[in-house]
Amino acid sequence: MANKIAPLGGFPELLPAARVVEREVVASLSRTFELHGFANIETRVVEPLDRLAKGGEIDKEIYVLRRLQAGDGDSDSGLGLHFDLTVPFARYVLEHAGHLEFPFRRFQIQPAWRGERPQEGRYRQFTQADVDIVGVDVLPFHHDVEVMRVMVDALDALPIPPVSFQFNNRKLIQGFYRGLGLADVTAAIRTIDKLDKLPADRVAALLVSDAGATPEQAQRCLELATIRVSDTSFVEQVRKLGVEDDLLEEGLTELAAVVEGCAAGGHRHVTVEANLRIARGLDYYTGTVVEIFMEGYERLKSVGGGGRYDALASDGRTTYPGVGVSFGVSRSLIPLLADGVLSGSRAVPSAVLVAVVDEETRDASTAVADALRARGIPCEVAANAQKFGKQIRYAERRGIPFVWFPGSPGVAGEVKDIRSGEQVAADPATWTPPTEDLRPQVVTEEKKQ
Repeated sequence: MANKIAPLGGFPELLPAARVVEREVVASLSRTFELHGFANIETRVVEPLDRLAKGGEIDKEIYVLRRLQAGDGDSDSGLGLHFDLTVPFARYVLEHAGHLEFPFRRFQIQPAWRGERPQEGRYRQFTQADVDIVGVDVLPFHHDVEVMRVMVDALDALPIPPVSFQFNNRKLIQGFYRGLGLADVTAAIRTIDKLDKLPADRVAALLVSDAGATPEQAQRCLELATIRVSDTSFVEQVRKLGVEDDLLEEGLTELAAVVEGCAAGGHRHVTVEANLRIARGLDYYTGTVVEIFMEGYERLKSVGGGGRYDALASDGRTTYPGVGVSFGVSRSLIPLLADGVLSGSRAVPSAVLVAVVDEETRDASTAVADALRARGIPCEVAANAQKFGKQIRYAERRGIPFVWFPGSPGVAGEVKDIRSGEQVAADPATWTPPTEDLRPQVVTEEKKQ
């Protein structure tokens, strides 16, 4: 007896109906990015280890490539699977800069791999969607607003629960800490970034022990981090804290522009906030930063994020500043699919099952199918020439809404909506199913009720 195959943790595989949802989400994201003029790229799945581990914080999570025949004493290939899309994109820009037009506007929707402990929302293989603009040596600030608005529009078009974009600015944080007189601004930022994991009093203690703050300075840092509003009133709230610094003022101006720009135009289910607790611990962020949260799924923490990076890519002569934001496709969708919030209307693309009267006339059924396909109607021919009742039940099991019964020579066929029972004469050269039945649809929980 064959052994039962056990699932491999952290490598999710979707059944066909769920894959319908994922494909539609990816298609919707792509449509929005392209509407804003972003070109699609796809990078290789491997990068040199020295580039992947450059940040030093994620080297234990990299999957390394090694030949099966390699002995215990042999070294690895020096290559690893990429754990995000930012590192390979930075390399892509450096390698192909001579063939790109700057500012370069790209979107990328690809899998990534990370060797961490699997849990809800965190997988060893997952799909991300990134959108970035990169310039040469300088990149005007208005691109920060543009990129963030693109992702706002993209997520607003998705059939997912409401999402919140929570913005901050590293210049604002750094200027505030500098104005306070903190000696180690970077350590303070990393410590404040732990507020979503640790209580405020513990973070205050760490600011004193790790960032060299006085208890009074630590308290002011926490006061800044508690400011969270959905408009630009944060500007006056920060100024009332009495800290002055040129970089702080620049950060306040930029953050106000991002909040106003992303809130403009009205959205179905996206909200925008200034949340001065958001820090993002990665050192390469230099201005705008954002975290994205999904309503009802706060347990996942952020489902996306990004920001401004002024020196992520450089060849020693030229620097390529950029701004970008990433959305966790797998991180968001797999919990929604598991909870039944989203589902596919059917598991197969076929809108029509063409019945077979008997095997001698299968060619006639195939001809009907060919005529329908020529007009863009997905269909399939019945696998067996069983009684029509069995062929209808076969269509029901597959979720196919229509069954076509071919006519005899010179006689029109008939098509039946097996949900309503309505059956009408039809010509495969002219008949078309309703738009909502032409292809599988994403079904939300609200639509099921």
